[in-house]
Amino acid sequence: MAVETLLALVELTRRRLAAEWAAFPLYRILFLDRPAATFLAFTPRDFRPVSLPQGRALLEGRLVLAGEESEIGIHGDPWDRPSPSRRFAVALHQFSWLPALLATGMAGEREALRLFVTWRAEFERPAPFVWSSETLERRTFHLACGAYRMWPHASDEEARWLAVMLARHARRLADMTGPDIRRAEQLAVACIGAGALADPVGGALLRRLLPRLARALAQAVGPDGGMASRSPQQGLELLYDLLTLDDLLTQRGLAPPADLSRAIESLTATTAFLRLRDGRLAGFQGGSAVDAQRVDGALAQFDPASAAIPAAGRGGFHRMASPRIEVLADAAPAADGPFSLSACDQPLAIAVVCDGERLITNCGWTPSGALPDSLRLVTGGSTAALGRGSPGRLLTGLRRAGLGPWLVPGALTVSAQRMETEDGTWLELQHDGWLPSTGLTHVRRLFLDARTAELRGEDSFVPGKDRDRHGIVPYAIRFHVAPGVQVSLARDDRSVLIRGASDRGWWLRNDARDVTLEPSLIDLDGQPRRSTQVLLQGSTLPDGEGGRVRWKLTPVDPAAETGRRRTRDTGAAPQ
Repeated sequence: MAVETLLALVELTRRRLAAEWAAFPLYRILFLDRPAATFLAFTPRDFRPVSLPQGRALLEGRLVLAGEESEIGIHGDPWDRPSPSRRFAVALHQFSWLPALLATGMAGEREALRLFVTWRAEFERPAPFVWSSETLERRTFHLACGAYRMWPHASDEEARWLAVMLARHARRLADMTGPDIRRAEQLAVACIGAGALADPVGGALLRRLLPRLARALAQAVGPDGGMASRSPQQGLELLYDLLTLDDLLTQRGLAPPADLSRAIESLTATTAFLRLRDGRLAGFQGGSAVDAQRVDGALAQFDPASAAIPAAGRGGFHRMASPRIEVLADAAPAADGPFSLSACDQPLAIAVVCDGERLITNCGWTPSGALPDSLRLVTGGSTAALGRGSPGRLLTGLRRAGLGPWLVPGALTVSAQRMETEDGTWLELQHDGWLPSTGLTHVRRLFLDARTAELRGEDSFVPGKDRDRHGIVPYAIRFHVAPGVQVSLARDDRSVLIRGASDRGWWLRNDARDVTLEPSLIDLDGQPRRSTQVLLQGSTLPDGEGGRVRWKLTPVDPAAETGRRRTRDTGAAPQ
């Protein structure tokens, strides 16, 4: 605690001095605008899919961002009116609307130039919110990829300002310091901004930034392509930025550095590994179930045969797969320190896809989403909780103000043992997060039967060695159900029937003492969606007695399913 407080005070002081220096006119003149950029020479390519309806809506005077809408009127000014929310304001100043607007054609290009000119008139000088790393990084990227489309419609003065502002953005982004888990993304985008500029400015800036990007990638991306933050979504977005940079270097006739190529290769393979059979990304560790089209865009050139995926998986995740069921399990500790700003304290959480439909998921909390921070803790994952708290904690008060929403993980040791047999796959996971508060270790055993299309699980709470017993401890095993999936409790008040969009049924059977269905919130495409969670509850004695719950997920019997559908179609009463 004392160390965290000291670090927070140091960071608050550093941030205050950096903000004052950034606002000093001499800093802008000497470090951001010299040597002066005068021309754009290259067009970075954004590989992300674009929402054309969003661009058409903006031409009609409706600005749609972060799931919210603001009526600004045709050729209206969005900069002189309040935003519906902070998330909306961030997306607005990130220029998140720019790709969709440019996709509409010449009218969109002219409107994009007009919005840039009015923005520059108001916010040219660095201000804490508009020029923070949160908004600057994405605005630099969108401006770099879109400036060349606006250039033909600009006057000489407007064209000069496009080049000047892009250079200023790239230099400011490169100058930012501090324990930012997005440092690799920031430097990649700074390189993209520099690469769009004509020489000598663009080339000189690139030569200075590329070695720094290589060092940041070594910190952010592990040898197996897992992010230091362990967020699958962050890995996907970094991959998109690196693909843009790789293409831009080719345009400039430069060979991509080996570190860049290695990062692209490993991130691509890991993103493919973390994409489930419903096409979406797995929602773990500060990442949501990203839309299938967005995942496909990053993997367009991926060849599965070229990536040997180890049996132990990638990035601390394990995959189990049979023809009908696919399971992904979080089998490593959450990130800590500066890389924990988006980490989630949900050890041994799982996601399950059956017949190509996601049935069991996690809440998918993300830093830019609308879900409450409480869902970063154990209640937001499909895993087990002991007692009334969470293994880890989030920083609060002064420590949070200085360091940000760090997670202090509770599970310091997470182990995984895997065995492949002719009958299926065994996976045994355990973590020590509950030892300090309860004296118990959580062990989760999973078996995926390849012959019967059955997933069997067992969650047990085992007394730790040389640990004081803490009396009777309540437990809750959660299964968050994906949005749109139907859930109902059978007459025995124990078995749970789960149906996806295809109406195929799956039984979640168990031997828990109490089974209940409760509301849940899931982040889907950046928006909170209401859903349901299945709770298996009970309590364990000090010696571990009663601390075991067995459960299994099995398909509904085909004959019973056929009879149910026939009864429903004919309107006859069930026999």
